Amino acid sequence: MKLCIPAIGQNGIEDTVGQHFGKVPYYTLYDTETKESTVIPNTSEHNGGIGLPPEIMAKEGVDVMLCGGLGRKAVVMFEQSGIEVFIGATGKVQDAINAWESSGLKKATQDNSCSGHGHDEGHDHEHCH
Repeated sequence: MKLCIPAIGQNGIEDTVGQHFGKVPYYTLYDTETKESTVIPNTSEHNGGIGLPPEIMAKEGVDVMLCGGLGRKAVVMFEQSGIEVFIGATGKVQDAINAWESSGLKKATQDNSCSGHGHDEGHDHEHCH
């Protein structure tokens, strides 16, 4: 199973979890079977590139995304891409993986998504994490 964790740097599982998954500079990909990690740049339109994070993750074959929190629209996009999302990730990327493996993170739903991520109206960012 392939996990994706938004990160603020390129140090893989030793890096810090980025708290705004769409605007982080990097994503750490972690294979739960091989225990290997790779880092890819966030080339989404949030960083001046093309596409949205769920599209990038779907192309990379990601099964699960671990993050601090996200907005309702993102939850829907991940659901449509077949990627499960778990929220409440903090600390190092390895901490987030450990928390997910021990069922310490909550599955994201439209009911527990952040309010204020109004990307359609004025790009408002009131974070709930």
